[in-house]
Amino acid sequence: MVVVVTRLVKECVEMADAWNKESACMQQVVPDGVGEEVRWNRRRWLSSAAGLSALSLCCGCRSTPFTGRPQLRFIPKSMEMSLGEQSYAEVLAESTVSQNTAWTDAVVRTGQRISQVANAPDFKWDFRLLASPKQNAFCLPGGKVAIYEGIIPYCENEAGLAVVMSHEIAHALAHHGAERMSQQAGVKGVGAVLGWAMSETTPATRELSMKAFGTGVQYGVLLPYSRHHESEADAIGLQLMAKAGYDPSEAPLFWGRFGQAKSGTDTPPEWASTHPSDDRRASDLAAKLPDALALYQSTGSRYGKGEKLT
Repeated sequence: MVVVVTRLVKECVEMADAWNKESACMQQVVPDGVGEEVRWNRRRWLSSAAGLSALSLCCGCRSTPFTGRPQLRFIPKSMEMSLGEQSYAEVLAESTVSQNTAWTDAVVRTGQRISQVANAPDFKWDFRLLASPKQNAFCLPGGKVAIYEGIIPYCENEAGLAVVMSHEIAHALAHHGAERMSQQAGVKGVGAVLGWAMSETTPATRELSMKAFGTGVQYGVLLPYSRHHESEADAIGLQLMAKAGYDPSEAPLFWGRFGQAKSGTDTPPEWASTHPSDDRRASDLAAKLPDALALYQSTGSRYGKGEKLT
């Protein structure tokens, strides 16, 4: 089934790319028989797009860990893991590993504790601290985690570092990357169907419709889903850090510090952003603290805030 879906994705994307060239020909008078052949190709392409949509609903219906949210995801796990390995190798080749041994040890120690409660036996974990002022971090499919030095001061302690790392690890556990790839493939398929449906309209009408479609998808589907992924990773990460023995009450405090540091900067409004506002993240996490604290109290080893980093 995965092979069939992958083939359909490829076919729909290839046909969608070929559509721009084909549509120009269809506006002209074509010789007998050629028009019918092109129409047959269109019907085959439309059938593939419809088949992809149906198969997406059937074999892409999954649920995320911890939250149980229904998830449309038909990217093969093997492909997801392979892309993660490849991307991680590229990042490491272009980056410099940090020489701060205290911070590096904290990253490895915190990551190992979180990985032990992540229930991902197929992940090949690796934790790196990279020498860069970037205030960022990531975890690629398969458990490849990188933290940039620039975000460490906002962590202040190991529990703050666990907030960042557990959030990024949650993205990988929830297969958010594969879900977004699946969404992009679906958007291309729907866009191709729309282009086919508008083939008999004027170029101006067709262009206006495609622009409206692109804007609607961007602000009505992709950005809201991205913000939901971030909130979901926050919620999963809160549980992970609590199970790993770190005080989850540090999570809203971290986002409060991070938001304060960015106050006054030119940031887009939340509706136009890929992430919820820092204030919203802090308040959402604070609301989830009672359950997370119960998890924390039930864990065997509790480290509290851990060692100070700054």
